[in-house]
Amino acid sequence: MRISVQWLQEWLQIDETPEDLGHRLTMAGLELDALEAAAPAFSGVRVGHVVAVEPHPDADRLRVCRVEAGEAEPLTIVCGAPNVHEGMLAPVAVVGAVLPGDFRIKRSKLRGVGSEGMLCSARELGLAEDAEGLMSLPTTLEAGQDLREALGLDDTILEVDLTPNRADCLGMRGIARECSALLDRPLHAPIMQTMDVASDARVSVNIEDPEACPLYAARVLEGLDAKAATPLWMTERLRRAGVRPLSAIVDVTNYVMLELGQPLHAFDAAHTGDRIQVRQGDQGESLTLLGGDQTVKLSPQDLVIAGDDGPLALAGVMGGAASAVGDTTTRVVLECAHFAPRALAGRARAHGLHTDASHRFERGVDPSLVPQAMERASQLLLDICGGQCGPVEQVGETPASHAEQAIILRPDRVQRLLGITLEASEIERILRALDCRIETSQGGWWVHAPRARFDLEREEDLIEELARVHGYDALPQTLPKPVAPATPESGLRSLRNGLARQGFHEVISFSFIARDAASAFYPDVEPLALANPISSDLAVMRPGLWPGLVTTAAYNQARQQSDLRLFEHGLRFVPDASGLRQEPRLAGLLGGRAAPEAWEGEAKKVDFFDAKGVVEGLCERVAGPLGFRAERHPALHDGQSARVLVDGQPIGWVGRLHPALCERFDVEPVYLFDLNAAAVVRAPVAQFTPLSPYPSIRRDLALVVADSVAAGDVLEAIDELDLDLLQDVRLFDVYQGKGLNPEEKSLALGLILRAFDRTLGEQDVAGITDAVVQHLQARFNATLRQ
Repeated sequence: MRISVQWLQEWLQIDETPEDLGHRLTMAGLELDALEAAAPAFSGVRVGHVVAVEPHPDADRLRVCRVEAGEAEPLTIVCGAPNVHEGMLAPVAVVGAVLPGDFRIKRSKLRGVGSEGMLCSARELGLAEDAEGLMSLPTTLEAGQDLREALGLDDTILEVDLTPNRADCLGMRGIARECSALLDRPLHAPIMQTMDVASDARVSVNIEDPEACPLYAARVLEGLDAKAATPLWMTERLRRAGVRPLSAIVDVTNYVMLELGQPLHAFDAAHTGDRIQVRQGDQGESLTLLGGDQTVKLSPQDLVIAGDDGPLALAGVMGGAASAVGDTTTRVVLECAHFAPRALAGRARAHGLHTDASHRFERGVDPSLVPQAMERASQLLLDICGGQCGPVEQVGETPASHAEQAIILRPDRVQRLLGITLEASEIERILRALDCRIETSQGGWWVHAPRARFDLEREEDLIEELARVHGYDALPQTLPKPVAPATPESGLRSLRNGLARQGFHEVISFSFIARDAASAFYPDVEPLALANPISSDLAVMRPGLWPGLVTTAAYNQARQQSDLRLFEHGLRFVPDASGLRQEPRLAGLLGGRAAPEAWEGEAKKVDFFDAKGVVEGLCERVAGPLGFRAERHPALHDGQSARVLVDGQPIGWVGRLHPALCERFDVEPVYLFDLNAAAVVRAPVAQFTPLSPYPSIRRDLALVVADSVAAGDVLEAIDELDLDLLQDVRLFDVYQGKGLNPEEKSLALGLILRAFDRTLGEQDVAGITDAVVQHLQARFNATLRQ
């Protein structure tokens, strides 16, 4: 949702900067994706009044114009726009102006005639993608005004990413209500007029599927001028909302959708007949959509709006080309309806479509908006296009809503879940600001959620709203106290904890993976493909857990973490004759060194037998004898792979990742295992510890100390410093011999430094190393080895 701050200010007072407003929305769950200016940077552009137009003496396509632009005398400007005419107001870039792209306006001569500026199109100002001539400005503007000020172009657009449950914010009214609650400011909604009926023209409506379309309203408007220009204020709001202006009639329906959140559609009445039907599509029917470049085949799963001669529109998705309004349209049938989300779910995507209307209807639109949107659109159409309107033909009833059921809200429950005590007045303010109806009861309130909030169904939902508006960042960070005594570990928890004690970290990866990754690891399995994947990297259900583990290993190895022990417990999805088989699996990955770096010598690398030992530990209590059988697996290295057997039956695999896959996924050699979790009786859970997102830095020191000084004492002395940035100290070498006195030895220490809030600089590193050296020198008379 793209939000114009200037438009929002018509609904309530906004004193915050766009950045602060975006932060407040983000903290309330409406994540700010981007901030951008409403118009590109340009300067020196004014409102120009064309007072005279004469032919160019030496060019048929050019005109010599006299333009009032706030100077003492009108400017002479040569213009080639076909729509320039005497009396029009248009943007004029005077000499010295800078247009988008750092295009500077200078005095020039065009075919022998001097030009003191440039009359501009919307495209040249970056306000439109294309333009057929000069940008025509409203006659209410004054010649010489700065164009940015006159059109309010110094506006900021907030692009907000809405979760599917917040369809109420897919309109300025919903966003304004949210801001009103967050900022504790009154809401000033525009006045919606009820239009006078001045015509008997009407169309009958028949709903054949009231569950899919419980409410449908239609109104005939006639005597319209379809060629009327859309007011500049409306086209600007549409542009800033990311909607391209098309024609006055279409622009009005789009504008009301953006304002209230209720989609509408206008049919050319000359092509609808006298009856509108809301029905299921017939098998074999087709509909050519707006634009005329796509025809969809309809089925009984599609809900359509039909006239006397067949389908007119795909309900709640897109209109048809045959009934589209055009320049010759004088009568329209204005549609405003409520479609059930379940009836439209997936229907747009089934035809490869995604429209503003389907986006809203699939998530849920407040049915009480139907009469309001109808009157608002009628008002704007008559104001812009003239004409008169007939009566509204409304069929059906406003569907039953969860808003009719009162929800109990108890202060003690609020305190228990949020950890703070909110004043009763603050609770009531927040709920009323969110358009809830509240009634005081003994021990709390009975709350009726607004119809637009389909996600408010129980007490916890209301408490979440209180937390959002009060501010998540204002809630205390306290851990709950345990309310139950500890119980002996068993089953899956025991297995996870056991792996954690061996140094393993649990990961949780996506159940969706790329098709080529599935084929690489499991070429014999045809994975289940998603009908509408988010991206090609998440196109199929995973046939196993190894792709996620290997991807995680590659990510960590690329960030200097080569010693890895990872495991995951989750489902794999394997299609078979009975449907989709979902099997719980326990898989793991080992890589790097088998033990931490130490002074005894070169560390041993993880090998097949390390992985095999982990599997043996996991299978200690399986129901039957454990065995291994050398066998080939497409993802494992030949000669280093084995089947895991329990009582002669296969329950998994263990082995080294195939070199070809190591190269393909850019990962160093690792060892994998995969077990049927149901066959492994016991299983455990890792405790999460926050990880620093910043890289570590290592500094090696060679310290000469007396032979009688124990290395453990040196490490203990460093630990006594309690340096926050010093994450680890590793003794990796002890040397005695040439270059040292017989009573001396050299200890090689690796200092691992890392911060949780920044990337360390050389000054940080030097401070830590100097502190360590000075402390050891004072404690053990240690010196740096030269």
